Amino acid sequence: MSEPRIVLVTGGNRGIGRTIAEEFLAQGDKVAVTSRNGDAPEGALAVSADVTDTVSLDAAFAEIEEKLGPVEVVVANAGITRDNLLMRMSDEEFETVVDTNLTGVFRTVKRAITGMIRAKKGRIVLISSVSGLYGVPGQANYSASKAGLVGLARSITRELGSRAITANVVAPGFIRTDMTDELPEKQQKEYLATIPAKRFAEATEVAKVVRWVSSDEAAYISGAVIPVDGGLGMGH
Repeated sequence: MSEPRIVLVTGGNRGIGRTIAEEFLAQGDKVAVTSRNGDAPEGALAVSADVTDTVSLDAAFAEIEEKLGPVEVVVANAGITRDNLLMRMSDEEFETVVDTNLTGVFRTVKRAITGMIRAKKGRIVLISSVSGLYGVPGQANYSASKAGLVGLARSITRELGSRAITANVVAPGFIRTDMTDELPEKQQKEYLATIPAKRFAEATEVAKVVRWVSSDEAAYISGAVIPVDGGLGMGH
C-alpha cells in the first residue's frame, strides 16, 4: 500500500463526487469534501466552501491544511446545470453555470497548486462530461463549461508538468443514478441505444478511474481526456 495522501473532492457530499470520495477513503487516503450543508461520507472531513467564492475556498483549504495537511490530490467535481435551449437561455443561466463549472475549477486549482509546487508533486483531476465533448441539446452553457476543462487541464500540464504535477480530465457518460432510474422507460431505451456498451455506468466505475489516474502508476499521463462512457463519445 502506498502512503495515505490528502485528497480534496469538491462537491463530494453527493452523487459521483461522494462515490469518488468513498473510493479514496477505501484506499486509506485522508479525504476532505466541500459541501454546502456539512454532509460527507463517513470518515471524510466536511468543509464548507462555495467554488464561486475565492474567500470561502481559501478558508476551506486553510481548514484542510490545519486538520489533515497540504492537499496532494484535488478532484474538481462541483458542478451545476441550468438546461435551456440556446434561443431561450438567459445570460444569467449561461454565466452561473460557467462561473461554477469552469471558473470555480480555476479558483479551486489555483489555490491547490501552491502546496503542490512546494511539495514538487500533485494530482489534479477535473470531472468533465460526455456533454462537453459530444454536445447535448439544451446544454450550451454546461457543454461549454465542461469543454473548457480540457483546455484548462492542458495549460496546467504545460505550466506544471516539470514539477511532477499532472492534470487530467475524466469525462463520464450516462451514470446510473436516482435521476436516470426515474427517466421514462422510452427515454432510457433511447439513451441506451446510443451507447455501444448498452448500459449506464455505475458511479464506482468512474470513481475507480479517478483513483487510478491520481495514482503513482499514472505519473506519465497528463493533459489527457479519459472517457468513461461505454463508447458513447469515441474520441469526441
